[in-house]
Amino acid sequence: MPRGAGQAQMTALVVVISVVDPVAEAVNAEWRSMPAAEGHVNGAPIRRLNETTLVVRRPGRHIFDDGIDQLLPDSVRRDRPTLVFPSIHRSEQNVHSLTVHPLGNLGPRAELGGRPRTLVPTNARRMVAALRLLDEQGEALNLPATYEATHHGPTVELPAFFIEIGSGLSEAPSPEAVRVLAKVIAEMGCATESRIAVGVGGGHYVPHFTDLALHRNWAFGHLISRHALEELDPATAARAYALSEGAEGVVYSRAQDAMHPALHGLGPRLRDQDASPRTRGSRGPTTAGGRSASGT
Repeated sequence: MPRGAGQAQMTALVVVISVVDPVAEAVNAEWRSMPAAEGHVNGAPIRRLNETTLVVRRPGRHIFDDGIDQLLPDSVRRDRPTLVFPSIHRSEQNVHSLTVHPLGNLGPRAELGGRPRTLVPTNARRMVAALRLLDEQGEALNLPATYEATHHGPTVELPAFFIEIGSGLSEAPSPEAVRVLAKVIAEMGCATESRIAVGVGGGHYVPHFTDLALHRNWAFGHLISRHALEELDPATAARAYALSEGAEGVVYSRAQDAMHPALHGLGPRLRDQDASPRTRGSRGPTTAGGRSASGT
């Protein structure tokens, strides 16, 4: 039920800014001054980006900031907002891109934060709305937008995803790409028309699922790459499905992936064409995140 007159606007997103991440800090600077909202996190004031989005700065690296959601005020947590982590994505293959991905570790190691075989809830429709906006805005910069598979921390209990600028190992993010990320975060809505599924198969950048999300009304929660299948156990697979909130089933990149023993009984098998076509570049019906931030 909508909140009545005089009640606070529901918080839909909390943007977490790592002061040691060059993309996060550059995005934060792009927004310039933001008014203070009610509350602090470890003494750092919470800022308001727009009517439904809050921003908090953190001293360490995103991937190791386990439990950041538990530090938010109760008044924020009870809205169950989605955490958004803007970040740099360093590519050994020198892949330049704009990416989004869910959080967690599907296997027995946690080399990049989080915990082994521990996954984070997803907000598939927010994440795909961000992906589609990145696709629109990045075209002029010749920067492709892509999903990445689930692959690192932090571990939190609220829905969360990373939104990144991908570049070479030593390159600084371009100002143009930073402006795109800042604009997308401020304007992303929720792709209410899209069907939610878990995606299984493909490489780290899961091109099949990116293509489906851009050309059909699919929104993917957890994305399990073919590499991750090598160490996937049934319990972790079941958590990936359960934490892909709203998932109706599983879409596979290829038929062989569905034969993996950890995936037996995971959920209904869905076909690519089970979601309606969409025109690439068309946002479709969304619930918007409020007005754009000052400074964008």
